[in-house]
Amino acid sequence: MQRRALISVSNKNGIIEFAKGLVDLGYEIISTGGTASTLEQAGIAVTGVSDITGFPECLDGRVKTLHPNIHAGLLARRDNSDHMKQIEDLGIKPIDLVAINLYPFKETIQKPGVSLEEAIENIDIGGPTMLRAAAKNYQDVAVVVDPADYGRIVEEIAKHGEVSVETKFELCAKVFMHTAHYDALITDYFGRKKGVHFPEYLTLTYEKVQDLRYGENPHQRAAFYREIGKREGTLVEARQLHGKELSFNNINDTNGALELLKEFEPSTPVVIGVKHTNPCGVGMGDTIFEAWQKAFQADPVSIFGGIVAINGQVDEETAKGINEIFVEIVVAPCYTDGALEILKGKKNIRILKLDNIENTKASSVIDFKKVNGGLLVQDSNLLLLQDDLKVVTREKPDAAALQDLLFAWRVVKHIKSNGIVLAKDGQTLGIGPGQVNRIWAVENAIKQSRFDLEGAVMASDAFFPFPDCVEAAARAGIKAIIQPGGSLKDGESIEAADRLGVAMVLTGMRHFKH
Repeated sequence: MQRRALISVSNKNGIIEFAKGLVDLGYEIISTGGTASTLEQAGIAVTGVSDITGFPECLDGRVKTLHPNIHAGLLARRDNSDHMKQIEDLGIKPIDLVAINLYPFKETIQKPGVSLEEAIENIDIGGPTMLRAAAKNYQDVAVVVDPADYGRIVEEIAKHGEVSVETKFELCAKVFMHTAHYDALITDYFGRKKGVHFPEYLTLTYEKVQDLRYGENPHQRAAFYREIGKREGTLVEARQLHGKELSFNNINDTNGALELLKEFEPSTPVVIGVKHTNPCGVGMGDTIFEAWQKAFQADPVSIFGGIVAINGQVDEETAKGINEIFVEIVVAPCYTDGALEILKGKKNIRILKLDNIENTKASSVIDFKKVNGGLLVQDSNLLLLQDDLKVVTREKPDAAALQDLLFAWRVVKHIKSNGIVLAKDGQTLGIGPGQVNRIWAVENAIKQSRFDLEGAVMASDAFFPFPDCVEAAARAGIKAIIQPGGSLKDGESIEAADRLGVAMVLTGMRHFKH
């Protein structure tokens, strides 16, 4: 019996060569609509789906393949004599190969101003149904969704007379991943249209960017995936100009640097140094070079081997400064030709160019944290301040101190809790991240600082449960503190600040980062 292949694709890449290869191997081609026209124009004989079903396409093409003559041909098991007798009695012939890719729903919803009606018209119904039917019967039907597989399918048939069961099973798994991804896109689209924030069933879909050499450690496998759609100002949109491919830790750390960078106004030159996802030095200046100097000098030891994120053009002077040490990655929106030449002088540095690096609009308003057996889902932490600042001490911060307090508050938001940041004149002077109690975070920030802290300010990501942090800060010369407040013992911390002549400002919101 002559073998039959049903071909219906929206992506026509490679389809003519594939169909010709199948015809040369003795296959009858069944097709419909635009695919049939494409094949016929290429001189390939095509049997129309309507000739198989005995029923014309209707409802503007919405119904054409949803018919027993198609689906029985796909689902009949060749090793089941009852199945084969039934389709023979019904005059239905088996279909041995299916090549389908679906209506371009993803591309449609990404178009600016796309209407709901247009999106709905690009939801494929018959395609997924045929794919799933063929995949369910993978032992007997080869099913192809990816044009990249066309060549090897033809080659395998030419060499062995058929597609092996092992290959069919691989293609079957690919189909169900493909249709699940497609359905997840549709689910997400309608959920957003309805304004559903946390749906009853959460279905996530991402596209692989690349396999990674390993994860956080060499014994862990890893890959990098991206959200669907254009994500301006995010790492998935960055273009690598130099250096070997990014590692798992490179990507994680660079993302942390970018998130902090977006807290600052694009018009103000800012440089962020990050190590193991924590900022190790942040500088703000009148020029990118001045900002770099502040970020580097904040902690020249920790920034070694770290990530540098910059919100403006990297010039030669800044590039020379960066090249004086080893950094893993520099990411910036643009570089002068001279700066690129200088930076590329180091073989192991990765240079990333990220347009719209200043884009403060979040690519996703949802944040995920995986736990064993489940998933924590929350709103992304997009706010810096919720209410007006509240000065609660007799000592009031002057304009310069207030500017430093807000600078430190931006940074401490991105420090692992318990987190403390010391700052002055647009520069971090000491950072105490990730401690199990707040006084240790304060003491570490002070101890590790290489600066005279007289007149500096301090930011805490959460409230002070005891006055000990205020007292330690005052002993170091800190003149102003910004913290959320909200402790039952706020009064004790405020009293200590008044007693020690320290200004204290409450934000009314905390920034835990676990």
